Amino acid sequence: MAVQRSQFRPNKLVSAMLLAGFTFGFTPQLLAQQTPAPDAKAAEKDIEVIQVTGSFRDSLSNALNQKRQADSAVDSILAEDIADFPDLNLAESLQRIPGVAISRAAGEGRQISVRGLGPDFTRVRINGMEAISTSGGTDQIGGANRGRGFDFNTFSSDLFSSLTVRKTASADIEEGSLGATVDLRAARPFDYDGFTFAASGQLGYNDLSEKSDPKTSFLVSNIFADGKLGALFSASYSERSLTDQGSSTVRWGNANDFGRYKGSSTATELNAINNSFRPRLPRYDSYTHEMERLGLSAALQFKPNDDTKFDLDVLYANTDATRNEIFMQGILNAGGNRPTTGTAGSGISGGMNVLDYFIDDTNTMTYGSFENATIRSENRFDELGTDFSQITLHGSHHLSDSLKLEGMIGTTTSKFDNPVQTTLVMEKTGTTFSYDYRDGARDNPILTFGNSVFDPTGWTSNSVRLRPLGAENGFDTAELNLAWTLNDFITLKSGLHYKKFSFETYEARRQTENGAGIVYTPDLIATYNSGLGPNPNWLIPNFDAIDAKYGLYSNSGAFLVSKDFRRPDNYSAEETTHGAYLMASFNTEIKDAPLWGNAGVRQVKTDQSSTAFATVGGAAQQITAEHDYNEVLPSLNLNYEPFEDVVLRFGFAEVMARAGLGSIRPDVSVSVSGGSRSVSGGNPQLEPTKAKTYDLGLEFYFSDEAMLGIALFQKDIDSHVQSLRETKPFTATGLPIQAAIDACTAGPGYGGNSGCDENVDWQITTPLNGPGGDLKGFEVSFQMPFTALPEFWNRFGFIGNYTDVKAEMDYINVAGVVQATRDLQGLSRSTTAATLYYEHEKLNARVSLAKRDRYLTTAVGRDGNDMEGTNATTNVDASVSYALSEQWKLTFEALNLTDEVDDQWVDDAGNRLTYYHETGRQYYLGVQYKY
Repeated sequence: MAVQRSQFRPNKLVSAMLLAGFTFGFTPQLLAQQTPAPDAKAAEKDIEVIQVTGSFRDSLSNALNQKRQADSAVDSILAEDIADFPDLNLAESLQRIPGVAISRAAGEGRQISVRGLGPDFTRVRINGMEAISTSGGTDQIGGANRGRGFDFNTFSSDLFSSLTVRKTASADIEEGSLGATVDLRAARPFDYDGFTFAASGQLGYNDLSEKSDPKTSFLVSNIFADGKLGALFSASYSERSLTDQGSSTVRWGNANDFGRYKGSSTATELNAINNSFRPRLPRYDSYTHEMERLGLSAALQFKPNDDTKFDLDVLYANTDATRNEIFMQGILNAGGNRPTTGTAGSGISGGMNVLDYFIDDTNTMTYGSFENATIRSENRFDELGTDFSQITLHGSHHLSDSLKLEGMIGTTTSKFDNPVQTTLVMEKTGTTFSYDYRDGARDNPILTFGNSVFDPTGWTSNSVRLRPLGAENGFDTAELNLAWTLNDFITLKSGLHYKKFSFETYEARRQTENGAGIVYTPDLIATYNSGLGPNPNWLIPNFDAIDAKYGLYSNSGAFLVSKDFRRPDNYSAEETTHGAYLMASFNTEIKDAPLWGNAGVRQVKTDQSSTAFATVGGAAQQITAEHDYNEVLPSLNLNYEPFEDVVLRFGFAEVMARAGLGSIRPDVSVSVSGGSRSVSGGNPQLEPTKAKTYDLGLEFYFSDEAMLGIALFQKDIDSHVQSLRETKPFTATGLPIQAAIDACTAGPGYGGNSGCDENVDWQITTPLNGPGGDLKGFEVSFQMPFTALPEFWNRFGFIGNYTDVKAEMDYINVAGVVQATRDLQGLSRSTTAATLYYEHEKLNARVSLAKRDRYLTTAVGRDGNDMEGTNATTNVDASVSYALSEQWKLTFEALNLTDEVDDQWVDDAGNRLTYYHETGRQYYLGVQYKY
């Protein structure tokens, strides 16, 4: 399907640049009359103050200084190195921080894990306010985000001046994270001295898609009224045309037996074949992604005097994308094997015939050749969009020399919409087919289709899937904080916090996803050159022709879509949180050695409601369940410098992360059959996951720009949400009592007696807070410029870190019996990041490596496989810049130089391929201007 791409938005961005330039005083006259940098009251200690002076080494030094002075364990990236790293988005910038690992979608970072804990356990704040950004993805990497994780691919790194990862908790930072709190801060005018204008333009090229894409950004900022008022505006725009291709199998299993081997239904070889693991859908995959990403940021700062300041931040991001997924596949599941025991009306006698095969020592059938096979050609098209907006207002005022009042109000909305998700599948039976994954051929499996697959006659319609969906979430937040400086050593802090979170998701489908009566004549079939396999020219369903003839989007007749046909995926949730904290910050000495830190406690009460469709007594109805919980969370951070430039850190906290949004929906089935009363589905009564966290660190700052650090950490996780069965009264479920009454009434033999009501025991099979486990690990980080070396070599420097984490959980069945003890899902046991840089006058260069160990995606596998996961990745990026003058700079960036792939597997021993995709190397050539 051809996609018409916008040709005007970059021009609008250029217009905005010119308008902003004149608005902020960027005129020939004013270039010679810049406002001098105002005198200001000595800045208070604040780890988010931006002091970058323009070089990469300066930014590293400033970030290191922030880390050294912080009250807790933090790591930061500042504006200069965000701009200089060749990163497509924020996730790719964050992967250079110790302990941070990223997962990718369409070749770029999407979500992060910190110290082994995934996106649902990591909390993100933008300009001091919690936010969730949502986007879509392919089915194999999780689809649409309907959880609490933050999709970082919504934003370009260009909009932000600092990224800070807070790895230990303190009472003044609101709850919600087991892994870390990530703070993203957009640029503000007081970060700069007077008038500042910066712009960049880049042209990208991808060696797989062989297409070029533009990127552009600019920032303009100025200070007015003798330093009392500042205004800033920035924008970023980019396009991407991406080819994403490879092969997949969906899953491997040993069910759905074959009918014949070399024509015989009684051949002894059939037993070995049918007991081995075979791919469910061996196929080639050809994806194309088209994306436009726009980001806008504005900030106003007002400082009428040294005691008062207001910050107004506005952030907007929009992504518009299309994705086309095309598959050519053999069908080895129940729909394709067609054993002799029957496929009525198929026109095929004797079932699928195995001509040849190979089974390896892990009982994996890595090669198979067949006749009477079924082949399907699948064409899927998605339109996707994300709109994110946020407004925050911060204010601070010194009531006296010792008393400071701070406040913040803000609102955030993220809306993801996938209005078009259409899949057409056509099928041909009675053909030949073979697959070959021998010798670990993950990068180049051979799938061979018979000649009849390339004949446009004889195809039938297998299915038509129309699945529009979307998700929207929002936060309304207010907080008020008071700091009382008792003396030079102790400051008492307290505050109140209010937050309202809302979430809603929808999905609609056809009532049945059958072939919808489409008759595939040659005019409804298109030729597609995939470039994959020995026969790359495939026949595929023609979207435009089929829509023109049958009216795919008429929303009537066979193509009627409704939420009523997909009720479980239409649900919502609201959470209202009231929090308060009391904390003492201290800065003193023990025997002339500095000791600083904080100790405090945070109390938070959450009122939760969730709404979904439930099946009660065989009938569907929408119900709302209520739940509330109250937590008290103490924390302590101690920092001690026993010797000059040596810092010891200790942190302890009790932390919590709220249950997943999909788990708390009351999409339950409430039923009664005789004396059996059962409830199954989601669980709105889930408690948050809690943990006790311990951190111990040693940091040696052996020069102004150098540090060697090691940190040990442990998290005692109280519980791990799993599906379990328990017995309790219906009144303890949080579900409406009427649901029990309705189910009892609808149950057979109901006579109105007390044997069935909400007060007696029911069998409950839902997600529950099951047993937890311990997470333990260590981080090592090192940073040093090679200034002590001879000339030329002293222009180099190095940054590197290594993290090792272990966390095993007991995975249990619904009866509570332990099935396996395995790694926490999403946990990579080791992550590594390293950067070698060169900096000298005009020429600057760096090369960066980010490595992530393999991790589990499903701890207890399906279809007889023990587990499922993703193999390790190693990404190498590089950038070079050359300064033509003080204002102009040429840049060259290269991403994914190792041509890394997304490699997913099932079964630890078999390492059976489920998904293997590459997206190619990406290059950017650009120019930057700064005044």
